[in-house]
This record gives sequence, C-alpha cells and structure tokens, in this order.
Amino acid sequence: MKLDPEFGTAVQMQAKPMSKNGSLLNSVPLPATTNLTTVFIILSWYFSNIGVLLLNKYLLSFYGFRYPIFLTMLHMCACSVYSYIAIAWLEIVPMQFILSKKQLFKIIALSAIFSFSVVCGNTSLKYLPVSFNQAIGATTPFFTAIFAVLITCKREASMVYLALIPVVLGIVVASRSEPMFHLLGFLICIASTGGRALKSVVQGILLSSDSEKIHSMNLLLYMAPISALILLPFSLVWEGNILGVTIDKAKEYPSILLLLLGNMTVAYLVNLTNFLVTKHTSALTLQVLGNAKAAVAAVVSVLIFRNPVTVMGMTGFVITIFGVILYSEAKKRFKPPH
Repeated sequence: MKLDPEFGTAVQMQAKPMSKNGSLLNSVPLPATTNLTTVFIILSWYFSNIGVLLLNKYLLSFYGFRYPIFLTMLHMCACSVYSYIAIAWLEIVPMQFILSKKQLFKIIALSAIFSFSVVCGNTSLKYLPVSFNQAIGATTPFFTAIFAVLITCKREASMVYLALIPVVLGIVVASRSEPMFHLLGFLICIASTGGRALKSVVQGILLSSDSEKIHSMNLLLYMAPISALILLPFSLVWEGNILGVTIDKAKEYPSILLLLLGNMTVAYLVNLTNFLVTKHTSALTLQVLGNAKAAVAAVVSVLIFRNPVTVMGMTGFVITIFGVILYSEAKKRFKPPH
C-alpha cells in the first residue's frame, strides 16, 4: 500500500476476485467508464486526500485537539464501520475471509506498522506545516528502495538509484530553508515516511502467497479494527482521559463533533478513492496523481494556514517531486539486475 500520508491508506495489493466462500472467480472485464465518471473519481480522490490533511491540521492547530493517537484510533474505527458497509452491504468487492492463524498474525504485524506510520504522520502535523510534511512524505520511494534491499535483497537497476538522488537533495534544500522547521517534527515525519515504506515491503512479503492474497479493501476491513485496538492503550497511557477532554472540547466548541465525524469519514474516503482510481484507471495513474497531489496540498495549505514559505523551500520541494517522477520512469524503463 502506498499510505499516503496521510491515511493514504488503502493497500495497493491487487488480488483476483473471490467469492464469499473464498474461492477464486473468473476474471470479468470491467465495463468502460465514462470520462465524466473517471474525472469525478479522480476529483474525489484529490479532495479526500487533501481534505484529511487539512482537517487534521485544523483540529491540531486551531481547536487545540493535540491527541494524534486518539485521532488515528477514531479514523481506524470509522474505516472498520465503513469498510464493512462497503463490502458486506454495498458489495463493492466480494467478501474475503481470513484463512488461517498464520495469515491473521501477518495482518496483525501489518496493522502494527501501519498504526506506527499513521500516528507519526498525524503527530508531525503538530510541529510542521502541511506543505513541509508533504515534501518529506514524497521521499517514500527512497525508503522503499532501502528496505527492499535490506529485507528482501532485491536490487534495482543503477539508474533507479541515481533517480533517488534529487529526492533526497530536494529535502535537504527544503529543510535548510524551511522557516517553521522543527527538528522533532522533522524526525517524526521521517519515521512516518519510513513506516509507510516498510509496510509496503513487508506487505509484499507477508501476503505474497497466492493462497493468502487479499484485496486491498478486505485487508483494510481486517487491519482497521486491529489497529484501533493497538492504539487504544497507547492513547490512554500517553494522552490521558481523552474521552473527558473530547467532551469538554465539545461543550466549548460544539462544532468539533461534526468536524471529527467529517474527519473520520474523509479518512475512509481516502482508502475508498485510492481503490476506485486504481480500478478505473491504473496503479501508475494513482502514483502520478500522488506526485501532483503533494504539490497541490502544499499550495492549498499555504493559502489556508498562511505558513511562510521561501523560494529555496519551494525549490527543494520541486526538486523532490521531480526526483520522484524520475524514479517512477526509471522503474518502468530499467529492469533490475539478475
């Protein structure tokens, strides 16, 4: 899965369609969608991805709701409910079932990595502007390449690694000139980005068997409640009586309840639209849109939150995005050595 960063969070593992008893179904070509439908899906993907970032930042900065672990837990609860509705009731994809204790353990491991990544991403928004957060998040391919070598010993062609140089260089330039640079926030955001990369690599290992492949929406259905259970004790220990705090906040700002509900809903829509964009276009299109989304989110956050930016900071961001595009092209054109 490529997490978005944000909750970018639907896993990108595609599996053959399965029936409700878990057996494979014959692949049926999807009907061609109209251009209008595709445009609507892409716009929904953009609004949901950027929206969840801005809503998180708004809650943390303006409402003083500085409880990123609890906020992430709410997102996971919402993903659990909405995923069940989408699969069991709306039948957007067929229901798949966990087939063994071994597979369950693998999903729990993925949930733990996923929870770590999302909590770090939300926490970093306490210290960093969304624009800089997105610039750091764009370095995910760099960490993915490192973990792929360390864990799977899978090496790419030399041109692929050369394309990662501007990815890192851009962040160095942006960091040195970021007016609101915060070392702790920077390190936490790096941890979040590394966590996303680690999850994508581990996911490929843990669920690589044909008998254990599971659709991204079904995987989210099982990961979300497990992640919520993992996060609950950490929220209680580190964030205190968060339920009481939320009730007090609601008395002071009644609108915060609607904002939280909207935030939870949009967090799920990120996952749903990730799947829909891939279904109606391609995984490559989703990757290209992701690169553009980072730039759009950065501009929108500057307009809304008025965080200061410098020419060198924007230059570094552009260099990083350019590096990610080069990396994507190099991955397509150059085969890894055998």
